[in-house]
Amino acid sequence: MLKILVLYYSNYGAVEKMAHEFARGIESIAGCEAVLRTVPKVSSHCEKVESDIPASGALYVTHEDLESCDGLALGSPTRFGNMAAPLKYFLDSTGSLWAKGALIDKPATVFTSTASLHGGQEITLLTMMMPLIHHGMLILGTPYNQAALSETMTGGTPYGVSHLAGPQSNNPLSSHEKILCFETGKRLAEMSKRLKQ
Repeated sequence: MLKILVLYYSNYGAVEKMAHEFARGIESIAGCEAVLRTVPKVSSHCEKVESDIPASGALYVTHEDLESCDGLALGSPTRFGNMAAPLKYFLDSTGSLWAKGALIDKPATVFTSTASLHGGQEITLLTMMMPLIHHGMLILGTPYNQAALSETMTGGTPYGVSHLAGPQSNNPLSSHEKILCFETGKRLAEMSKRLKQ
């Protein structure tokens, strides 16, 4: 069974919902299992101490989860054209995996959510790719053979899936966004299988 890691940080729930749609797409491919993981919050004022197990939702990710995965979907809300600090904080701790080349040639894709349509979706997706490229991962975008990418009036980019959460961060995922999450998760799983053959 191939393990595809869906690693995300979600503050208001939209990215978590996207992660579950990715998981559905991954698990539509025989022999592939989605492993949902998140990261703890960080504080800008002092070191934040979290329990080892979150009160709800996915378990916190470990370096072992990342090292043992066969593919990665990485999701974050947008923070000034970049991923949220909690996810960056975790990725900044993965130098030991980089040093031994643990992620080289594993496929990866990225996804994000913003409050406004022009809230930095594409630049966030591009900046999320940077640490993955340094790790030697193979980046998968969302190709235009997905009709929903051309039809969407909300989120969706060729750099990865996006969602328009709205100013109150309470917009549900649109039908197009759900399709794009599912299909990109499916593509990630298919590519992971191909690379293992």
